[in-house]
Order: sequence, then structure tokens, then C-alpha cells
Amino acid sequence: MPLSAPVISCVQKLVLYETRARYFLVGSNHAQTKHRVLKIDRTEPKDLVIIDDKHVYSQQEVRELLGRLDLGNRTKIGQKGSSGLSKAVSAYGIVGFVRFLEGYYIILITKRRKMADIGGHSIYKIEDTNMIYIPNDSVRIAHPDEARYVRIFQNVDLSSNFYFSYSYDLSHSLQYNLTLLKTTCDLVKTEEVFTHNRQDSFDIFEDEGLPTQVVYGIKNEPYAKYVWNVKLLEKIKETVHPDWLMYIIHGFCGQSKLLIYGRPVYVTLIARRSSKFAGTRFLKRGANCEGDVANEVETEQIIHDASVMSFTAGSYSSYVQVRGSVPLYWSQDISTMMPKPPIRLDQADPYAHVAALHFDQMLQRFGSPIIILNLVKKREKRKHEKILSEELYPAILNLNQFLPPEHCIDYIAWDMARYTKSKLCNVLDRLSLIAENVVKRTGFFVNRPDFYCHTLRPDERWGDLGGYVTASGCMQTGVLRTNCVDCLDRTNTAQFMVGKCALAYQLYALGMIDKPKLQFDTDCVRLFEELYEDHGDTLSLQYGGSQLVHRVKTYRKIAPWTQHSKDIMQTLSRYYSNAFSDADRQDAINLFLQVFQPSELKPHLWELPTDFYLHQKNTMMLPQERRSYTFWWTEGILSYLPLPYDEVPCDENREKVMVKRLNRYDESIDTYTEFFKPYELSCFDDTFCLAMTNSAREFMPKTVGIDPSPFTVRKPEETGKSVLGNKSSKEEAVLQRKTAASAPPPPSEEAISSSSEDDSGTDKEEEGAVSQRSTPVKFADSGDSTRGQEDFLQHPMKETYGLNLCDFPEEKDMLIYHRFVHLGQNQHKVERSRPMTDSRQSENFINLIGLL
Repeated sequence: MPLSAPVISCVQKLVLYETRARYFLVGSNHAQTKHRVLKIDRTEPKDLVIIDDKHVYSQQEVRELLGRLDLGNRTKIGQKGSSGLSKAVSAYGIVGFVRFLEGYYIILITKRRKMADIGGHSIYKIEDTNMIYIPNDSVRIAHPDEARYVRIFQNVDLSSNFYFSYSYDLSHSLQYNLTLLKTTCDLVKTEEVFTHNRQDSFDIFEDEGLPTQVVYGIKNEPYAKYVWNVKLLEKIKETVHPDWLMYIIHGFCGQSKLLIYGRPVYVTLIARRSSKFAGTRFLKRGANCEGDVANEVETEQIIHDASVMSFTAGSYSSYVQVRGSVPLYWSQDISTMMPKPPIRLDQADPYAHVAALHFDQMLQRFGSPIIILNLVKKREKRKHEKILSEELYPAILNLNQFLPPEHCIDYIAWDMARYTKSKLCNVLDRLSLIAENVVKRTGFFVNRPDFYCHTLRPDERWGDLGGYVTASGCMQTGVLRTNCVDCLDRTNTAQFMVGKCALAYQLYALGMIDKPKLQFDTDCVRLFEELYEDHGDTLSLQYGGSQLVHRVKTYRKIAPWTQHSKDIMQTLSRYYSNAFSDADRQDAINLFLQVFQPSELKPHLWELPTDFYLHQKNTMMLPQERRSYTFWWTEGILSYLPLPYDEVPCDENREKVMVKRLNRYDESIDTYTEFFKPYELSCFDDTFCLAMTNSAREFMPKTVGIDPSPFTVRKPEETGKSVLGNKSSKEEAVLQRKTAASAPPPPSEEAISSSSEDDSGTDKEEEGAVSQRSTPVKFADSGDSTRGQEDFLQHPMKETYGLNLCDFPEEKDMLIYHRFVHLGQNQHKVERSRPMTDSRQSENFINLIGLL
């Protein structure tokens, strides 16, 4: 039976060569067996002229081509110098092409770091980029405002939380990607998909081997809403081969290893920020006229058994939830800056037109039910947040009256802030009840049917779980949409509790635990909490300008007293960012996303009094066809509910898929060659992902006699990490390395950036650390490492290992040991660069017969 697999892009390593008249961009795969060449004209002052012959070159053919180009571009034949072909820069991908008032620039990724691995498909974080001006100086037409636009554009820091992959589609969920592989494979049998394939860009060829040797390579269109360089690649999309197009997302990506009695389970968190109506706090609130809301983030948690590296044979599970601003026309007046500017409704929307557009998008992407968890305040002395609830609830009622009852939008309103102030109420207990109800209704994705262990250890909660059950597993239908006013602190805690509940069901579905329930103060939940707080801090910095103010520990009321001073500092940092730097950041985002495109015929970006009309383009024109107020959803969606319309095998979705028929051992689909790279030297730590946060290393106590299960509740003094999420400083890391029982992982990304003068030799190249969080190993006793060692040594050897050590080893064993030590010493003494004489060879020669 033929299989399907994601196609791995063959353009992963790039070298840019330049002559006076051309740029030649040579792209190759990891093994450097396949090459493609782009020719970029440098004689056009304002136009972008790119030629792609779409031919795949061998390594020898590329060398000959570059040699001919070098020879042909010299001033005189035989003369060597700068006038020929010269190497400009090495890179790992193209972010895109951009033009302001002069010619075009090309943005290349020059450094990357591996952050996660999903089934052998690597996810990278951009570490550094290079922006190169294309036209030659001889044809350049200078403009006085060009430099200012370049500075504004570069205010978007591409080295800050932008991610990409050569083979895995980050803009879609795991459920979409794996469902696409299965449905496409079924369609290929009937040859239906080939009629919808663009054969000019993705060649299809017949394989003469056995049918079992055939694999269908799949490559689909990304979801443009979560891609941040769509506009930057728009100019070349129809000109070049799809392998040149690499799409990046903005948000967060983190991965940790949960070790269950030696069985590695990867917990991955991916957050995708919407590129529609994107901006900073206070400057982007509510929704635009197309239904896109501010601060919309899709968060997906992926659990997979890392012992099997395959999408077809492995076990995978994912759960998706969404946060976003209240989908109404509203804003806050920041003319007089204050901590809480007044909320105002900008337009009357009696028929909930903008909310209808927003929930239409959600039904199309997630299916039903759509569950809204609204956490804004209900009771206030002066009406502030309550204004939004008073408008949102009638809008939901208006939309629901036209939907079938089984697919209506659910609305849950809960004043989380007021509940927190009560000494008798537990916020997280209430959130747990909400989370249980939500996960049961939406279900989650798992690509495996029920295990036999579910029959042996049945659980009453497992039977009434929602979702869409298939022969090969279960699919999530619908989604939870959480919001407060800012979608930062309260929202992150609520999403964590829902994620924790979903994590328990995911682990139970994969046969890892005997009941779908996880307790606080276990290694598993501590690991997940740290991952979620890193996720929340990152999103809060991107939108609000500071880290989270209120965390999970705050709502558990176990935060240390020092946390209050940190909260005050984060509040001040957020206020300072909103008052002084948000306007510049907003201009940079508008320019990067090409919401504003400079032109000499219109005002400059900094001259605009507001960017309202950039994000509300439909307000500038009369609609040709007004949407119905009653049938407010896209045609065809209801017939497929509760399944999401984007994932059903209809004609519209088939047109987005490109299929390539390959041999099963072809490099472009072989994840083994891609991950392990047997043709080159690889770092052991990078290959086996030892640098990521590990539950056994960072959280499990180091004393003997402790239950090694990551699902055992531990007291705070027993844990390997006394304060969750507390990043060690550089000095603490060095001190703990001297006393730790085992070697710690590499220093964290925060520590690297805070002390650049001490880390000049730190390797942050293409295959860097898999995770940006790495905490040195600590002993079980807080603060006293020597006492931890004494407790370890006091346990008798017979009790611990089942044997006692002899007073002294036997003589023959000591002789073998000495010879082994001598071998290690001589390995470093021999000078390999000089030829050894016979006497030196006999001197350093070691007889290993005794070791056999």
C-alpha cells in the first residue's frame, strides 16, 4: 500500500555569489547532492528581475557553472581579482524581498537554532538575518528617506521568536497535517488529486519499481493568516520553484522531554500569532472590518512518543486553543496616558457583523462547538471592562438564533479577578471544572485507536469524550476561545489549566497513565507549567511590552514574597513600553507586514495621524455584495460540521495540495537522513536532543529511594527545582556545575544574552540547543549540595544495588584498569602531525591482549 509523507525542501543551505551585474543564489539540500540556482539582476534600479530555470544541478554541474561565471566576469581572461565572481554571504533560507523608495532588498537567514523536533521534522528559530541591497551602486537612485524606512523595517527583530521548518507546516495544526497525509493517500488511489495538481511547479513522475516502494510526497499551501512573510514572498511566488519559498511564523516554540520510566515523551508547545490586525497593546484592540482580532494567538500542545520517529508508525496527540481580543469595534483612548485608559465602542454594530465574520473564520478552521470563555470583570464601581461583556453577549445571542442548536456558539462568562480576591474560593479549582467540561466537548486529536489498556483500566470520563471518532483515532472538533481585556495574564492561566486537563487525556490516550488526571506538584505538571509560563512571557512581551504580571503560582497563592516586587516592576515596564515605544513598534510591524507600502505619491508612514485606514481597508469602499445578516457563515460550512471545513476532502482544499510520486528512499522524503545526517559529522547532543528540559534531570529529586514516576506528587523540599521557572544567573550556573552529580545542559538563551563578553565562544550556529530553557542540575536539599551527597552515600550498597563492594579489587582487574588509563593518556600524548620513528612507535605502543 503506498504511503504519503511531507516533502522536505531541497533548498536548505544557500550561498549568494555576486558580480557587478548579477547576484547568483545557489541553494542545496543538506547532503549537497541537489542544487538550484536563482539569477537576480542588479542593473534594474527599482524592478525585481529574477530568473529560475527550475533545473536540479548536481554538485559537479554547479562547480562548472560557477567556474564559467567567474571566468566570464573577469576584466581580462586569466586575471584574478575582485572583478570576477565573489562569495557574498552564506544563508539558510530567504525571508523575502522588500522595496521602499529605491530598489529591492533581499533578507536572508544567516543563523538558526534548532528548537524542536516533531517526528524527525526539525523546527528552527531564526537567530540572525542579513538585509542586502540588490541594485548595483552605479544604477542606484538615492532617496533621502530611504535610510529611515530601513531603520523602521529593522525594528522588527527577526531574531526574536520567528520560526520555520523545511518540511513541517507550522502554519497548520498537527491534526491538519496528519489528516492531509491520510486523505491525500486515499485520494491518490483513485488518481483524483492529480487533476488538481499544478504540474508545472511540482513534477510528477512514474516509479517503475514495486508498488510498495512508492511514496507520495505532499506539499500544501500554508495558512496565510499565521505566516508573517507572505507579502515579502508575493513578488517571486509565481516565478520560482516552491522549494525556494520558506514561510515563517511568529510566536513561541518550546519543547521538553517527559521521561516515563526511561520512555521519552516530547511535550511541544507552539504558539502562532496572527499577522492580520497585528500590533501592540492599546494601539490594536478589538477587531477590524474583516473579522480579524488583535492579539489573536493559536496555541497547540503536541505530545508524542519520541521512541518512534515516524508520522505513520508513531503515536501523536495534539490539542489547540485560541486567545484573542473581544471581536467588537472598540478601542482605548491613549491621548492622556494612564494605567487604565477608558474603553470606548467606536461603531454601532446592531447585527453583529464583525463578530459574524470572526466566528465564520473559526467555524471554517476549527469546526464546532466554538466555546467562548470571557474572563472580563462583571462588577465594577466605574464601568470599564463590563462595557465589552454587555456588547459581546447580545452579539452571540443574535448569531446563535440562525445556527442549528447543536452547532451554537457556547458562551461562558466568569469574573476571574473578583473570584481571585475571595479568600474562600479557589480559582484553579473552578478553572479545572471549566477545563474538564471544555475538553470533553471538543475532544482532542490522537492518531491511534484505543489501546487495550483502556479496556483493562477503564475510566468513566473516557466514555463521554467528545470529538470525532475515526477508525484510526480521534479528531478535535471545535475550539476554546479565551479572552480577558488584554489576553495576557488571566488568559494564560486559564489556558494553562485547560492545557493541563487536555494533557492528562492525551497521556491516557497514548497509554502513558492509568487515568486521565494529573495532580499539581508532580514532575510532569511542573515541566508543563514552566513551558506554559515561558510561552506566556514571550507572548506578553510581544504584545504588552513586559513579562506576565500574574502567574499560575499567584493564583495558587504560593508565590514567594519576592514575587510582589517583581510584579510591580513588570507593571512599570509594561506602562513604559506602552507610553514610549509602542508607536515605533507599530510602525515597524505595519511596514514589515506590508500593510503600509511606501510611495512617493502618498504621505510617509511617520506623517500619518493614524493607521486606522491601513487596517480597515473595507471602510474606504462601498461593498459590492453585502453579506447576509442571517446566513452569516461561508457557504458549505454547515454541511460538514462538526468537522472543520478546511480539513474535509473537497475540491477547494484539493487545489491547495501538490503531490509528487517518489521512491520511498528518496532524500526529499527520508526523515531519517534529514534528522540523523549520516553523511556528515553531527554533535551527539544535537542529534539526540539532550539539551532540552528533562523531567528526570531538572525536576525529579536526586536522592535514592524516590519514586521515579513523573506523576508522583512531591513536597516542595523534595523537588529538584525549588522555584519553578526561576532562571539561574551565569555565576550560579558555574557554581552549580562544580557541585552537580551529572553534567548540566548548555546555558540558557537568557544567560547567553545577558553576558555576551563571557560567552564569546558560545556556539549558536545552525544546530544549536533544542530548547531555550536549560537549568543546571540541583540536589534534592535546597541550597545544601554537600548534605545531598552525604544522604546519597549513607544508603547501604546492598540495599541500593543488590551487592557490596569488596575492600580492594583483584590484581588482574587492577592491571586491566591501569592499562586502560595508560591508553587514554597516550591518546593525547602522541603528536599525529609528525611522522613517528620506530623507537617512538615502540615507546607508545600498548599491548591490548590482556584486555581481551
